[in-house]
Amino acid sequence: MVDVYPMERLLDVLREDIGLTGTKEGCGEGECGACSVMLDGLLVNSCLVPVLQVNGCEILTVEGLEENGHLHPLQDAFANTGGAQCGICTPGMIMASYQLLARWPHPTDQQIREGLAGNLCRCTGYEKIFDAVRQASQA
Repeated sequence: MVDVYPMERLLDVLREDIGLTGTKEGCGEGECGACSVMLDGLLVNSCLVPVLQVNGCEILTVEGLEENGHLHPLQDAFANTGGAQCGICTPGMIMASYQLLARWPHPTDQQIREGLAGNLCRCTGYEKIFDAVRQASQA
């Protein structure tokens, strides 16, 4: 529990007050998906969510995917395929991929494109990101 102003953005509370700096700010307007986190099982842009709306909710960030010192298969796949380059979009891409694989454990290429459509990347050209999702779906 942290003492913050009710209208602070969830993104800022996660990064500045709690110290979970994996979630990144890209645009600050809900357009790029870099700040995506899971909120009660749904993918949201944390830059658009006032922290007062998350009282009592379950929040999952990219840091929460790791278990007992082991990276989640998605985190491994992004590292192995080169899907993570500059790192700004990576946490949001991983969280969107997490939701995608929960819905479609073995997605088609079209489902991958649709599942990641709300997340923008300026570095990879997306193919390495798609490769990472394919690899993680086999794990």
